[in-house]
Amino acid sequence: MLFNHKLITAAIVGFFVSAALTANGQSADNARFLSLAPAGGMPIIPVMEGWIANPDGTTSFSFGVINRNEEAVEIPLGEGNYIEPAQFDGGQPTHFPAGRSVGVFSVTVPESEQDNDVWWYLTTGDSEALKVPGRRGSSAYELDFILPRPQGGMQPMVGIGEDGELRGPPYGLVGDIEDYPRNPAQVGIPAELIINATDPAERDPDDPRFEEAIPMGVTFAKHQGPGSVEFTRHPDTVVEENPYDEDNPRFRFFREPEPNQLRIENSAGVGRVYATFSDPGEYIIRTKVDVHRGPDSSNGDQCCWTNVWQRVVVE
Repeated sequence: MLFNHKLITAAIVGFFVSAALTANGQSADNARFLSLAPAGGMPIIPVMEGWIANPDGTTSFSFGVINRNEEAVEIPLGEGNYIEPAQFDGGQPTHFPAGRSVGVFSVTVPESEQDNDVWWYLTTGDSEALKVPGRRGSSAYELDFILPRPQGGMQPMVGIGEDGELRGPPYGLVGDIEDYPRNPAQVGIPAELIINATDPAERDPDDPRFEEAIPMGVTFAKHQGPGSVEFTRHPDTVVEENPYDEDNPRFRFFREPEPNQLRIENSAGVGRVYATFSDPGEYIIRTKVDVHRGPDSSNGDQCCWTNVWQRVVVE
């Protein structure tokens, strides 16, 4: 019995010594397989939202992303973030906030190339490259929001600055990048970003849901740039409060808007925010204006919003 006891003791000691040596001998590359997330975080997933047959004969492909990480991820333009054919490369985002981002940018191809695929490639950290095609053909992916929705909803008309030229239907997802009217901005000094917007929807005036104007949601976001961008509320922004009493089941679902989010209460108005840039260089800020509080508009329905972009040069 004593002999067996010694054998058992030796075996147990040997097991723990072996385990310790094995653990110490693992390389950093092998250790990452013990984690649920790969080195560099979960991969950013490119998404084709759909395709749009534009009135001028061109075709636009709308793209979005899914970021399953808890934090934003940066993937600069280049071998980890590019579009083919190369003539369409450069307009895609390099900054990917956590969560699902719908209809972030689009690529427009001439009628002569509408049957050719446009591929977006993304590589996150050590993960394999993921790619998605912009492809015309399947009616299930055709987006028709350039036409009025059942209750009259349409893409808002949006311009840069207080009185900048409005753009929207039928090209609300397709637009040129405009220069920030007050270039250059300065590192560390808040820059005021302004958009003006109008809701062109023609809704039934006898419908009680439309007795008052449907507010437009406004979200400012970094699209590209070498450093971080911190958004702070403008003093004119009215912060939305929880409209429900604490004993109402819907009370707990309310989320206070982030500093980069605001509402335009009327069918036309101006949205303002301050942006502070951490590093010099060229940034692109995307502003999304939506009418998702309407009964016929939501991200899931791929309607109704308009994107505008402005290039901010920071010194």
